[in-house]
Amino acid sequence: MQDQIDTTKNDTLGASAAADFDVLTLEAKLLLKIETATDLGRLDAIRVDALGRKGDITGLMKRLRGLDPDRRREMGRELNSAKDSVRDAIEAKRAELARAEMDRRLEAERVDISLPPRPEAQGSVHPVSQVTEEVVAIFREMGFAVAEGPDIEDDWLNFGALNIPDEHPARQEHDTFYLPASGEGGRPVLRTHTSPVQIRHMLSSEPPIRIVAPGRTYRGDSDMTHTPMFHQVEGLAIDKSTHLGHLKGCLRDFVEAFFQVEKAPMRFRPSYFPFTAPSMEVDIGCSFEGGELKIGAGDDWLEILGSGMVHPNVLRNGGIDPDVWQGFAFGLGIDRLAMLKYGIPDLRGFFEADLRWLRHYGFRAFDAPTLHGGLAR
Repeated sequence: MQDQIDTTKNDTLGASAAADFDVLTLEAKLLLKIETATDLGRLDAIRVDALGRKGDITGLMKRLRGLDPDRRREMGRELNSAKDSVRDAIEAKRAELARAEMDRRLEAERVDISLPPRPEAQGSVHPVSQVTEEVVAIFREMGFAVAEGPDIEDDWLNFGALNIPDEHPARQEHDTFYLPASGEGGRPVLRTHTSPVQIRHMLSSEPPIRIVAPGRTYRGDSDMTHTPMFHQVEGLAIDKSTHLGHLKGCLRDFVEAFFQVEKAPMRFRPSYFPFTAPSMEVDIGCSFEGGELKIGAGDDWLEILGSGMVHPNVLRNGGIDPDVWQGFAFGLGIDRLAMLKYGIPDLRGFFEADLRWLRHYGFRAFDAPTLHGGLAR
């Protein structure tokens, strides 16, 4: 009788435990919560409630110990299946919510690349390029063509052909950038002036000749008014009747056109250059009142260029007979001209790649300088 009573009691407990283990209903409730979660925070709370140390499924797993073996195996399979199903649903929902969050961020941070560029993003012409174009425009009106040559020259074209002796200071290591020698020729050199272009042009062309040669040049010097790389333009005119008066008239026309000063006061001083004879340096009248430089007025003088009649030895080295032909040459520093004309105080600013500097001193890109339309703004 006692055994029958105990058996009935065990059956009653088993039925009660089975009723508590309604895994399918719990799984459905959890999956519905996961599906309706609206953010990652709420989804994580559902995960803790279901799978955490005190979660619903975890609690049922702990109660399996009170079941008989067969029932424990059956309910264990159901709980493991529900656990995997809930975990997979949470991961899928997390990925969905993460994508939705990313879409919201991308929409909020959208950039319309079809918008037109802002006006301040427009480019400007560098003062060196602008002044080069201004100088070339003036001399082209006088009938000069533009000639160019390489930045790396051999020693003879850069010095020897221009009648510069071996002991001249310009040929020393401290003043000139030499490159390692290669082959049987002389040592290559970064050209110290654009005068080698004159020799190249004389060797390749028949006179009469009238050219200007703008370009980069290199010397070992650096301060407020000198840089290791700078820009020059040199001119050469050769025919049978050219004389010093033509040179002075050409330079006067250039100065008045470039600085836009009528009857500019100019002074031609005797000087010495190995490649010209006679040679002269050219000064222009100016004033420094109030710390401001004004070209074309005042009692002060400012050197702006060197010039002279081409030396007979230079003509011979260029393959031209000096008994038949003669000519003049001149050289100007483009960077220096830009500083004088546009009030730029420090030459080093030309090479610092500072956009603020370029916005201040730069020129509009489509305003090509011409004598009839104006050289600059």
